[in-house]
Amino acid sequence: MKQFEFKLATKLVSGPGAFDQLGTRARELGFRRALIVTDHDLVQVGYLDRANSLLHKLNIETFSFHDFGADPDSDTIERGRSFAAELNVDSIIGLGGGSSLDCAKGINFLLTNGGRIQDYLGYGKTTRPMLPMIGIPTTSGTGSEVQSYAVISDAKTHVKMACGDSQAAFRLAILDPELTLSQPPAVTAASGFDALTHAVETYVSTSRTPFSELFSRAAWRLLEANYETLFRDPKDLKARAAMQLGACYAGIAIENSMLGATHACANLLTARYGTVHGVALAMLLPTVVRWNANVVTERYASLAELSSRRPALEALGQPQGYEAVEVLAQRLEQLAAAGGLKTSLSANGIPHADLRSLADEAATQWTGRFNPRPFDGNGAFEIYQAAW
Repeated sequence: MKQFEFKLATKLVSGPGAFDQLGTRARELGFRRALIVTDHDLVQVGYLDRANSLLHKLNIETFSFHDFGADPDSDTIERGRSFAAELNVDSIIGLGGGSSLDCAKGINFLLTNGGRIQDYLGYGKTTRPMLPMIGIPTTSGTGSEVQSYAVISDAKTHVKMACGDSQAAFRLAILDPELTLSQPPAVTAASGFDALTHAVETYVSTSRTPFSELFSRAAWRLLEANYETLFRDPKDLKARAAMQLGACYAGIAIENSMLGATHACANLLTARYGTVHGVALAMLLPTVVRWNANVVTERYASLAELSSRRPALEALGQPQGYEAVEVLAQRLEQLAAAGGLKTSLSANGIPHADLRSLADEAATQWTGRFNPRPFDGNGAFEIYQAAW
């Protein structure tokens, strides 16, 4: 067994109604003047007003920044820093999906340590203390609430940058499944498939550890069994709680094992065509599973065995090897279909003529280094071709 470290820096509070503890929890952490980073949609549904009310009751002043959309970029982070610079805030609250949580982290980097967000590419680049933060996810997707990285796009190149630091972890994450009830079906589908991809990729990552595997498997069990339910009954709070916790578990797994070729290839689709991240992953994950099959056959087979659709395996008479991997790939395609997500590049309008250049850029993506099968430009091209 190789050496490894495991640390969970974020305290979790989870369950229906947990959002109501925001004021008390913020006061316990010493918050006095808090910047709330949230997106326009959550302002519209009233979550910002609710957060303000909970905090004001305990005499915590608040200021809100919501000048951003999906996939915050370096310009967004600078606008956030500029907005907060004169407010003398002592804390930050990220409220929303992965975009809000990553934006909160990015603003914290610049507000406390200066420079540009590009200066923090990689890990451990801070020289001064960062502000304490609370993360409140309203989607079941990125798991950013339990990660020490912010993923920010470069405004000029559109390349996603992973900027990490131990101080960038939220001190507290509040998981309240009731907050996910406001999600439109398209957001539920894309964010949920993002979480599913995290569970699958972390389980086969070359950087996986015994602890990360526990969280990958637990995440897969929760996500795979409950994803389809959200489209049959969007108000099923039990399923939403399971999805939210599964996304959190997958986020913990990412923090301790990283991702793989699916994310490396998907990031380029978002950068070039503005493809929603979870939509891009659905196009690619089944293909990557098949492409990796001969390297991690048993691991993929074990995920297939954990599937809630065990009858599919039993009908094959306890399949071994590639048969079980194919069951997993087909199950992922079923899940994507349940969410209305297309599983081919051509169906999503990606030009075939672009595949070679996409592959060359995908090979430079950081996450590809942790793929179980060695990943380069030729491998990326094979994946894109098979997924097209």
